[in-house]
Amino acid sequence: MSLKALIFDVDGTLANTEQGGHLRAFNEAFKLLNMNWHWDDATYENLLQVTGGKERIAYYMNYCNPVMKESLSKADIAKIHQLKTDIFVGYVAQGCVSIRTGVQRLIDEAIECGLRLAIATTTSLQNVEAILVGGCLSSKFEVIAAGDVVKNKKPAGDIYQYVLDELKLSADECIVFEDSAVGFASASVVGLKTVVTLSEYTKPFAFDGALVVVDHLGEKNEPFEIISGNPSAHHYVSVEYLRELHEKNC
Repeated sequence: MSLKALIFDVDGTLANTEQGGHLRAFNEAFKLLNMNWHWDDATYENLLQVTGGKERIAYYMNYCNPVMKESLSKADIAKIHQLKTDIFVGYVAQGCVSIRTGVQRLIDEAIECGLRLAIATTTSLQNVEAILVGGCLSSKFEVIAAGDVVKNKKPAGDIYQYVLDELKLSADECIVFEDSAVGFASASVVGLKTVVTLSEYTKPFAFDGALVVVDHLGEKNEPFEIISGNPSAHHYVSVEYLRELHEKNC
């Protein structure tokens, strides 16, 4: 099978969204709602193992013993999460969230080479649309699978199976880009091969079976570093490099 499509995760993969975006927005929402909550870096790093913003709020309430007068209902959690989302979208509009190194270049090259593009993420569609508009990427993706479009979020493989079904492609015709163990596991469940780009909150993980693990996708004047994988003459992730990886591993 030839390579026909690239599928991107968003948070930490397509864009630098976490510390200066989502974490900051969560804490601002808690403050505006007069909640006695504040997530520091260590807390948020642990919460990233739980996919979905509403799910993180519920997990924190149930397992991290925050000071509370009474438990939050689903409606309360949805209210907090929507406020956080509105704040995050505002940050994106202000230019506080940047597209990661090499992403814009690779997307443009992929389109020129006739590859199809899709997104598979657990972040909300509202967040994704704001990031794509901010990065001038709105028209680039054929399929955008986000938020609650599937019942089971990463590390379940549902979101990636949904994208494959929408593209009408098999797993061995695609390559995924992820930054976390949770996302890597989700792609692997349905047989997809992954290029891992480490991000600010990526936990140490072997990523066994990844095509390659790099620090970022690279640019012509800003080469990537291969963290795990075979040495390469390539200095940045190009369509040519992806086709070589695909031919050898898919």
